[in-house]
Amino acid sequence: MNDDLNFLHIDLDAFFASVEELDNPSLKGKPMVVGGRSQRGIITTANYEARKYGLHSAMPIFKAKKLCPHVIIVPTRHDKYEEMSKKVFEVLYRYSNRIEKMSIDEACLDISHINLNPTILAKKIQRDVFKSTGLTVSIGISYNKSLAKMASDWNKPQGVKIITKDMVPGILLNLPIGKIAGIGKKSEEKFHKMGIYKVKDLMQINKEMLEYHFGKLGLVVYDRIRGVDNRQVETTRKRKSIGIERTFSEDIYNKDDIKNKILEFSMDLSKELKSRKIIGKTISIKIKFNDFKVITRSITLENPRNDFEEIYHKACYLLDNIKLEKPIRLLGVAMANLQKDNIIQLSFM
Repeated sequence: MNDDLNFLHIDLDAFFASVEELDNPSLKGKPMVVGGRSQRGIITTANYEARKYGLHSAMPIFKAKKLCPHVIIVPTRHDKYEEMSKKVFEVLYRYSNRIEKMSIDEACLDISHINLNPTILAKKIQRDVFKSTGLTVSIGISYNKSLAKMASDWNKPQGVKIITKDMVPGILLNLPIGKIAGIGKKSEEKFHKMGIYKVKDLMQINKEMLEYHFGKLGLVVYDRIRGVDNRQVETTRKRKSIGIERTFSEDIYNKDDIKNKILEFSMDLSKELKSRKIIGKTISIKIKFNDFKVITRSITLENPRNDFEEIYHKACYLLDNIKLEKPIRLLGVAMANLQKDNIIQLSFM
C-alpha cells in the first residue's frame, strides 16, 4: 500500500448530538447540546450549530446559556448511544477484524491486509455507516496511529484526510500544541508558561529538555511531532478503571452528607463490578470543589475486591484524610487495577 498508509482513524461526528437529531429531526439546524439540564450540569456533546457560538464538551451549562441563550439542552441517553455505537462497529468489522475501540465513538483500524486504495476504502466506510445508521463519520488515514487520529479531526464533519510521510513535519508546524496526541490541558498550560504555543515552537526544544520538564511524556511528544509512533492497533484493550461520579445540583459541605453519597456510589460501583465479573485493587475518590479545584486520593488493597463494604470503608478513609475547607460540587468513587474475577464459589450440600 502506498506510503504504508495502514491506519484508519474513525471518529463519529458530534455523536451524541447526531443521535438526538436522528430521533428528533426538528433539532437539526438549531444550536443544541447534550448534557445535564441543571445550571450545574456540563455539556457532553455540542452539535455544529452550537459550536458556532463557542460551545463545546465539558463546558458548564450556565456558561453555555450565556454564550447562546436560545441553546436547546437535551438530556443524555447512554443506552441509546451504546446501541448506535454497536451498529457502527458492526459496519467496521465488515472491513477489518483488526480494530481498536478507542471510545464509544472512535476506533482505529489496521488496514494493512486490505488491497484497496485507502481513500476509496474510507469513502465506502462512510457510505455504509450512513446507510446503516444515518450517522456520519470523519476518517483520518496515515502511516501511524497518532497521525491518523489527528487527520480524522482535520476537516469535520464527514471529512477524509490523509497525512503521508513526506507531509511531516511541515503539515504540523502551525498547529496548536494541544492537537498533538498525549498533550492534555495541564501539560498544554505548562508548555504555554514556557512560551510554547505551536508545534513549530516545540520543534526548537531538544529531547533532553523535554524529558527534564515532562518525563516520559516529553519523549513521546518529541517523537510524535516528528511523525514517529510505533504503536500497533490493540484489538483487546484492557479497561483501566470503573467509576461513578456526579455533579450535584447544590454544593455539599457536611461530611455526613458526603459519606451518604459515597455509600450510594459504592453500592452502585460494586454492582457494576460484579455484573462484569471484575475485581480491583485500587480504590480512589475524586472531589471537585466549588472553585473547580480537583483532587484525587487512592489506596491500594492487599487483595483485589469488589464488595461494596470494602469500597465504602476505604473511600471514607480517604475522605477523612482530606481537609474539606470548601463546599464540593462533584464527587466520584472508582476502582482501578482491574482483573477478571475467576474465583469459583463452592457450595456444600
